[in-house]
Amino acid sequence: MNHRRAAFLALGAAAGTAASVVASRALVRAQRRRPDPERAEPLTELPPEDLGPVVSADGTLLAFSLDMTTWHYQWKALAGRYRCVLYDQRAHGRSGAAANGDHSLQAMGEDVRAVLDAAVPRGPAVLVGHSMGGMALLAFAEAHPAEFGERVAGVVFADTAAAELVRGALGGVATRLLALAKAPARDRLRRYLKMGRSDLAFLVARLSNFGPKASPALVEHVAGISGQAPIEVWTDGLAAVMEMDLSHAAQHVTVPSLVVVGDLDRITPPASAKRLAESLPDARLVTLKGAGHMAPLERHGPFNRILERFLADAFERRPAPAERA
Repeated sequence: MNHRRAAFLALGAAAGTAASVVASRALVRAQRRRPDPERAEPLTELPPEDLGPVVSADGTLLAFSLDMTTWHYQWKALAGRYRCVLYDQRAHGRSGAAANGDHSLQAMGEDVRAVLDAAVPRGPAVLVGHSMGGMALLAFAEAHPAEFGERVAGVVFADTAAAELVRGALGGVATRLLALAKAPARDRLRRYLKMGRSDLAFLVARLSNFGPKASPALVEHVAGISGQAPIEVWTDGLAAVMEMDLSHAAQHVTVPSLVVVGDLDRITPPASAKRLAESLPDARLVTLKGAGHMAPLERHGPFNRILERFLADAFERRPAPAERA
């Protein structure tokens, strides 16, 4: 069986203070040194099939195969049975800068359409979106509702939401980052986001994106890639999220849907996932215990088992194509 699916990705925003890392430096370093079975995992390995760049509707170049390495455990587990198509969001990873500086969710929704046209022209496909990637899928549904039930056989929303993020923990984070983004503090924010593998970057990634028992290697991986996108991606993206309300778009996702959230997700909390699941016509909600915002990485074993069952069901439930006279 050689079904097709497309997986889409985005990372959550994070912020912290220098004071907190000074007080916690010994603890952070102890966490980073503890035994870790994920330490030897080749997280930067990419799928062997390189489909080349895709040009989105506004001319933005999208690279296949925030950084597709966060889907490492999914494509490794599924590639033997499904064709896994991954790409980097605009201005992330190997994808090009956003044409005309457009980092809006609507533009990301058109990126979804461009990737589908290039990689899965006839379907069927199951779309998988994490965080802002899931929001991009809702924007895609708003603009192209006819795709659902035709090319798109199912949708997975992982650690994402349709609205109301600013009312939770993300609100304070976003407000601080947007304030720092204004000159003359922009250079300070740029340095902060480029910290890479420092203790502060580790602490920020750990507190904002993971549960208390997360693998140090996974935390370090996310900390290392989070600062690679241009500062405009963070500021413009956060501004878009703060104004976001795509609840009405959920009605267009008329195919089976799976909503997965970590019970310790501080960025898109379980309450937001519950509201999203309730607004989708045919959705199942699964909460992964002990997981933060990066559930596909942090709890990849149970996440993959849930995903594999959903893929099998979604493709089996897809109606046969109508016969032509």
